[in-house]
Amino acid sequence: MSYALITGASKGIGKAIAEELASRKINLLLVARSSSLLQAIAEELANRFGVNTDWLAIDLSSPAAPEQIVAWLEEKGYPVHILVNNAGYGLSGAFSSYTAKEYREMMQVNMNVPVELTALLIPELKKHPKSYILNIGSSAAYQAVPGLTVYAASKSFIVNFSRGLQYELRNTPVSVTAVSPGGTNTDFASRAQVSLKAVKAGEKLNMSSEAVAKLAVNAMFARKTELVTGFVNQLGAFLVWLLPKKLAEKTAAGIYSND
Repeated sequence: MSYALITGASKGIGKAIAEELASRKINLLLVARSSSLLQAIAEELANRFGVNTDWLAIDLSSPAAPEQIVAWLEEKGYPVHILVNNAGYGLSGAFSSYTAKEYREMMQVNMNVPVELTALLIPELKKHPKSYILNIGSSAAYQAVPGLTVYAASKSFIVNFSRGLQYELRNTPVSVTAVSPGGTNTDFASRAQVSLKAVKAGEKLNMSSEAVAKLAVNAMFARKTELVTGFVNQLGAFLVWLLPKKLAEKTAAGIYSND
């Protein structure tokens, strides 16, 4: 009996991925900060889909979090064949609006946790006939985004980390998939303090968390290396590659920057 471990599973895309996997009769281990939300989701999914669930409330911005998660898995005796590195958040506005500590904590969640959890769990994942790593990036990964500078860079890191690791593991049972959503109906904009202008610019193109989750899980099981969700986002990623970088950055700054 093996499990899927999902970080950032208490809301948004992480919660939707948990529901999608549970509907496919996959047992779940849910990780996020809120014990009350995790407990409620774990109980609901166990009752609805007849799967085994457990949860761990932990602050992923703590450098000790990845090793604490793996220690919990070992203590409970939970074998993991799916790792979903979903947890992440953004900080919107001028770079100087935030402290070094705030950036360090965001980078810890967005980059260090996925790398460290992956490194710690690779030996376990290799034990299974088929196992999967699903890393959630962002359509912001495909260009510099003034006003979301560090967030976009952190997601670019995730996409490139995923692609490199997928190649390294190509002859093992482990596949790595990077899925980059565009605007999604989550609380990302609120937590990142994205401007109303940016929210309005994207709301008509937003996808639901459930739609993104289904696409992400399908891509993972198909062992795809990379997916940008939604035709408009795919087109945007292509145009950013095609157009001069300064033009793409000026356009993004017009949406996200307050300068």
